Amino acid sequence: MKKFVNILLVTLLVITVGLTFYAVFASPESKNAAISLNLIWGYALLVGAVVAALACATWGLMKSPAGLKGALLSLLLMIAIVVASYFIAAGHDVKIINLDTGGYFEHWKAVIAETGILVAYVAGAGAILSAIWSEVANTLK
Repeated sequence: MKKFVNILLVTLLVITVGLTFYAVFASPESKNAAISLNLIWGYALLVGAVVAALACATWGLMKSPAGLKGALLSLLLMIAIVVASYFIAAGHDVKIINLDTGGYFEHWKAVIAETGILVAYVAGAGAILSAIWSEVANTLK
């Protein structure tokens, strides 16, 4: 199984590097097609990562249901962060310029964009704080 995973990872890496080189060195006529292909590949990788993470989490919970309480608390915390970010973003009057029309995006589109940004900020801060916490905890042991 480990050999299969390693082969899969190397294959995905080679495809990603190949598509990146294609986008960087594409002729001006095919630049849009190359970028679109890279975006589709990125979305496919994102969907695959989410499916794999959910499948592994479900498998782990079936093998050891003791972690169910922690998983549910984590899920509730994530939902609370997204909902709080949405309400914070909905309270702002953000205007994002739409370069295609010269006007502004609709309010709900700006709210969704700002919600994503706020969630990313919270996730980044959480990652930094957990890295600091783990280093401090390892130092004190």
